[in-house]
Amino acid sequence: MIHTRIHPDGIERCSWVSDDAIYIEYHDQEWGQRATDQRSLFEAISLEGFQAGLSWLTILKRRDAFRAAFDNFEIELVAAYDAARVVSLLENSNIIRNRAKIESVVHNARLVQHLELDLKEELWQFAPQNRLSEIANFSWKATSSESDALSKHLRKLGFKFVGSTTMYALMQSTGMIHDHAPNCFRRLRKDS
Repeated sequence: MIHTRIHPDGIERCSWVSDDAIYIEYHDQEWGQRATDQRSLFEAISLEGFQAGLSWLTILKRRDAFRAAFDNFEIELVAAYDAARVVSLLENSNIIRNRAKIESVVHNARLVQHLELDLKEELWQFAPQNRLSEIANFSWKATSSESDALSKHLRKLGFKFVGSTTMYALMQSTGMIHDHAPNCFRRLRKDS
């Protein structure tokens, strides 16, 4: 199986990256980079939840609109949203207008605030010892034992839209797992 391809700019990237400039920039600059601050991790949980059942490119193209609609995913602000704010979000055509997903973001913000959770501590404890996927047995997966455990942990705390597949994607995007394909220029970089 081929895990990379050479793009028109001559750079070899993971094969899942299309030629869309937004996707290329995301892959090259963000995907797999360590994210450990509270706001970024809350945004990642929220956007991965919105992505369930959709393409990640759909979310990326609307990410700025999501940030504007959800007060840049500042937990204290989102936790204070009332029913009227949820209705206004449902009317916002610039984001994914799914009531359950919108309400889950508000619910999860309230949970983080109420339980005084440190998201770095809660999430990163499930990062595998070896962040780098084994090259000899490389294959993109949908879940792992770590994402299963993380999902179970977050569900027990009361989080919503945190299934194992969603959590595996979160682990990839936030650098808990370094899943760039063999020969991808990002896998080969020293700062990855």
